[in-house]
Amino acid sequence: MNWIKVLSQDELPLNERKVVKVEQHNILLLNHNNQIYAVENSCPHMKLPMKKGKITEDGAIICPFHRSAFDLSTGNVKEWSTFPPGIGKVLGVISQEKPLPVFPTRLQEGSIWVEL
Repeated sequence: MNWIKVLSQDELPLNERKVVKVEQHNILLLNHNNQIYAVENSCPHMKLPMKKGKITEDGAIICPFHRSAFDLSTGNVKEWSTFPPGIGKVLGVISQEKPLPVFPTRLQEGSIWVEL
């Protein structure tokens, strides 16, 4: 594993998000409730972008396309392909349930670091 400095802490204000390219990954950084999260910016269901996903009160990010929900800390699936009604379950069968890749983060000397 390797720690990589991805951007200045000032570039990610409270409750903001930003996608950064780190090696072969497009990583979505989120500053949610003063906690920095880093997740793959690609839903494991159909590889659609997560950047506009809603953050829930219980710490999940919801895919804006088929509403699969993933824990921000672990990437574990909370709900799988629930939208659109009726068709969502069929779309969920197309791709087996998979966690959202998450990356450890740390703040050091005013910068955000991600471990790959």
